Amino acid sequence: MIITTTQKIIKIGDSAGVTIPAKELRRAGLKPGDEVVFSIKSVPAQVEVLDEYVVFKMRYGETLKNLATR
Repeated sequence: MIITTTQKIIKIGDSAGVTIPAKELRRAGLKPGDEVVFSIKSVPAQVEVLDEYVVFKMRYGETLKNLATR
């Protein structure tokens, strides 16, 4: 089974780790102590979200301002 999820790296003592959501563990039938193989792919989410926000603001900024003042 392949689980695809985006998680933040958290600090654990002098190391770092990634959590696996409980619902995904249950779905995969995994429990603490089980061994898994995983791949790592960096996600430049902030850049993508910022780019999309700029485009959204340019397109709908005035409309949103008008709606806010109604």
